[in-house]
Amino acid sequence: MSVSNIYIDQGSDFTTTLYINDSDGLPLDLTAYSVEAQIRKTYTSTEYVDFTSSIVSLDSGQITISLSNIQTSNMISGRYVYDVVLTDPTSVKTRVVEGSATVNPGVTH
Repeated sequence: MSVSNIYIDQGSDFTTTLYINDSDGLPLDLTAYSVEAQIRKTYTSTEYVDFTSSIVSLDSGQITISLSNIQTSNMISGRYVYDVVLTDPTSVKTRVVEGSATVNPGVTH
């Protein structure tokens, strides 16, 4: 698992690309995997926002997570936490990335 902190501008579309490696440091083959990601104000918050998560390249371990400008407009500026979970072909779930997310306040509404 890796730690990657992200910065999101309130009221803007957000997308970031993540590269997932196997235990040997090589790109993980994501064939037959699925991905999901969420952002919450705290680890124990019951409210959350789902990222749109997709596997971009099966053989290069490339994943994108994104939020629409509508989603980020509805988020209060400040610090959040997020993670990304892969589900392998045998239904085993593994957290592959986690970190803090800072939502920067917007001026233009």
